[in-house]
Amino acid sequence: MNLSMTLRTAALRLPQHPAITSEAGTLTYAAFEDAVGRLAAGLRHKLKLPEGARVGLAMENCGAFYPILYGVWRAGLAAVPMNAKLHAKEMAFILKDAECRLCFATPEIAARLAQEGGDGLPPIEVVEGLVDKALLGEEPIALAAHEPGAEAWLFYTSGTTGRPKGAVLTHRNLLFMCHAYYADIDQVDERDVMLHAAPLSHGSGLYGLAHIAKGSHQVVLPSFDPGEIHALVKRHDNVAMFAAPTMVTRLMAHADAGSAPAAHWKTLCFGGAPMYVADLKQALRLFGPRLTQIFGQGESPMTITSLPKHMLADLPDTPETAALLASTGFARTGVEVRVVDEDGRTLPPGEVGEVVTRSDCVMAGYWNNPEANARALRDGWLWTGDLGAMDGAGFLTLKDRSKDLIISGGSNIYPREIEEVLLTHPSVAACAVIGRPHPDWGEEVVAFVETRPGASVSDEALDALCLANIARFKRPKAYIRLDSLPKNSTGKVLKTALRTLGPASA
Repeated sequence: MNLSMTLRTAALRLPQHPAITSEAGTLTYAAFEDAVGRLAAGLRHKLKLPEGARVGLAMENCGAFYPILYGVWRAGLAAVPMNAKLHAKEMAFILKDAECRLCFATPEIAARLAQEGGDGLPPIEVVEGLVDKALLGEEPIALAAHEPGAEAWLFYTSGTTGRPKGAVLTHRNLLFMCHAYYADIDQVDERDVMLHAAPLSHGSGLYGLAHIAKGSHQVVLPSFDPGEIHALVKRHDNVAMFAAPTMVTRLMAHADAGSAPAAHWKTLCFGGAPMYVADLKQALRLFGPRLTQIFGQGESPMTITSLPKHMLADLPDTPETAALLASTGFARTGVEVRVVDEDGRTLPPGEVGEVVTRSDCVMAGYWNNPEANARALRDGWLWTGDLGAMDGAGFLTLKDRSKDLIISGGSNIYPREIEEVLLTHPSVAACAVIGRPHPDWGEEVVAFVETRPGASVSDEALDALCLANIARFKRPKAYIRLDSLPKNSTGKVLKTALRTLGPASA
């Protein structure tokens, strides 16, 4: 089983149907399939990459992403897509950690990697247009044999240790994800259009797999532009899109909101962070019952629970409705979800505990990280690190995150990786990073800083330190000086106490 064969099926049936439209133009399914087969031939025969080798994708949203992704799979290789917003040092760590043999990069990212990536990087193939024609083989690889459990996508997610972890997603995992999409979110065919305004390296790119398998039209935008999205929805029908909640609120706040017929939307799927109930109510008024909320993780991609769109139609204004809108829905088809105590015992309805899940969507494990595997995978269950409560009908409501995760604009940010950077400054004696509420982004990063006796450090210096080592979106938006960070009797910083200071003090 190889996911690239779902493309071949679509291309045989719909050779002249538009497959991918981007700034570079439109690619038909026949041309998409030909590029994938020839790229696979180049990877295997020209570059001599062995089966199972890993290939990095350091790419901004562009029309070449899917041809390269499927070409990697057709060649029997594994893809390692990376967030284009990451710092070059962070990308370099991932490429080295995954032992990538090659990396495809768009020009700006390739330049950053060349400047700051350091030694030990794999060869960088700069992507301009579809793909470097010198890399394409003359005879395309048309068939690809693969075990269902073979690695397909290494999804790197930040960890509490400050080092990102590579969740190994297999072809079986991703095919299950596609089947769950058809079962719980939408039936898809060639009449559908999928807009990609969120990063293809994450949720939007994953959900595109379900659409490509059915021959729908992928419209890839270089970035999120609410005006452009409203204009595209005016021109297309049966439009689907995956978005972070902040993207949905920005669509609603734009001057063109409501200018496109709501009926042109088929599904607006949102996830990555909870949406405020008031915002969801406004979105339902603007778009109608076309919103679906999902809860998933990179370790169980896009597939734990969902709140389907048919349940969000014609809702009365009652406390029960508010509770429904605040939930993330119920377990996806073929997925088990429980809320448990620290010993793994299922808790009664309404009690808060850790959310665990089991299905064929759960990752094979973290790449070369047995300690993290032991914590996250227990007796076949994925321990998500998220705290929630389940009601008597099986609806899950998330309460908090046990790992101090900050979610800003749909992106995951772990405090420790920022703290480790700040602590490299000679004037910083101690620091702690938390998230505080933000009306547009969900949360923003705030750093509490304790300086050494007699020393001082400016916000500008701390900003420069962060920007030299981590992605811009992880940089704290405020630095709050304290004479001493609050600690418990064992010396551990009390972040619960800091959260009571954050909004008022910044």
